[in-house]
Amino acid sequence: MKITKIIENLFKKYIPSPFTIAVLLTLVTLALALGFTRPENQSLLNYSVDILKFWEQGIWNNGLLVFAYQMMLILVLGHVLVLSKPMSNLILKLTKYCTTTANSAMLVSTVTMLVAFFNWGLGLIFGALLARKVAEDAQRRGLKLNYPIIGASGYVGLMVWHGGISGSAPIKINEKGHIKSLMDSVSSDATLAKIPELIDYSQTVFSWWNLLIFAIVVIAVASTFYVMGKKADPTEINLLEYNLDDSSEVPQDKAEKLDSSSILGYIIGGIILITFFLRYQKDLASLKITPNLINFFMFGLAIILHKNVKNFTNAVGKSISDVSGILIQFPLYFGIMGIMKSTGMVALISGFFVSISNATTLPIFTFFSAGLVNIFVPSGGGQWVVQGPVVVESALQLGVPLPKAIMALAYGDQVTNMLQPFWALPLLGITKLKAKEILPYTLIAMFVGSAIYLLGLLIF
Repeated sequence: MKITKIIENLFKKYIPSPFTIAVLLTLVTLALALGFTRPENQSLLNYSVDILKFWEQGIWNNGLLVFAYQMMLILVLGHVLVLSKPMSNLILKLTKYCTTTANSAMLVSTVTMLVAFFNWGLGLIFGALLARKVAEDAQRRGLKLNYPIIGASGYVGLMVWHGGISGSAPIKINEKGHIKSLMDSVSSDATLAKIPELIDYSQTVFSWWNLLIFAIVVIAVASTFYVMGKKADPTEINLLEYNLDDSSEVPQDKAEKLDSSSILGYIIGGIILITFFLRYQKDLASLKITPNLINFFMFGLAIILHKNVKNFTNAVGKSISDVSGILIQFPLYFGIMGIMKSTGMVALISGFFVSISNATTLPIFTFFSAGLVNIFVPSGGGQWVVQGPVVVESALQLGVPLPKAIMALAYGDQVTNMLQPFWALPLLGITKLKAKEILPYTLIAMFVGSAIYLLGLLIF
């Protein structure tokens, strides 16, 4: 498809690396703050020094650094879970039902979206490995499939993740005091008084309207892939076997035997899960899902599924490269937020949105702006830190329910992942496909999903 080739070339020629984009956005923010927020009674030099101080304070904001670590753990532990033997066996069992391009694409897309709704890191790697194993199984059995469509269907979990259980925005606003902390020095005292201590999942992720939208997206996108699969011509598949489980190495000495001890693995994993239920049973009952809750559960579960410490740490070693972007980019986004909060830029930007919006159109503008921002800031966590205060302030001024406004941001952020290839890199590495091969199909999924999300925001 010509349009996808154009998009791929545009990204290659004009969109630099995510870290370079973060640096450029920092410089633009510094310039805008200096140009539009300098008090008349303060010299250019003195205000420049103040802005740099705001930037440095934002970079090392303790609360946001904890947030970055929480997001890194969500991604790593999700990947670690996929690499466990039970998950590998599940993937292999699912491949048996894939006999044509149509039913393969439908099954892979459906399962990937369901898994990504629970954990985006888990869904990202699960979908990639499932697509790869479906292709390998077809190659072994002599089945004719269109591999790029299968690969694209393994990526669509990234267009539902932010409205799911591990979504950066809904999971952080479920933490007591997070929204007020984010809006401190941004909103007036009167506005801060309107902000709740937290917004739990009964109002966002597990609200009836979000679950309904999610269900419609799953059905519509899976059906779209089924139709595309029906019309697609088969492609050549030439893959070596991707080893899902490499735990067969025999321990040589006592230290290695301890590392490979399933008894030790089950004990530590069991202690973690027992502690998890003792600590979080009330939170689970009240749908107070937090990053710490999810990570603690996945930590214990991952050790048990891998059976021993050696398998677990080997899986962590394979997964750790996933978080390099978050590790180095998040502090720059925190610095941008430090500038925006302390110079009054958030109030200026939210004031603009208020001036062109009303209670009906603000969620729509938020959806489109979030989709646009995601192209340049391909991180839901980083985007929440930068755009979240603008959305919250605008929603409070226009009387838009905060859960709806924040989920509009989540919807917009996630849907353009089908256009932005940053998070597709792990999938492309596993499947050995190229971005230009999956883009035609992920773009169609993006348009289908966007129509449903926009309709949902207008109706609900």
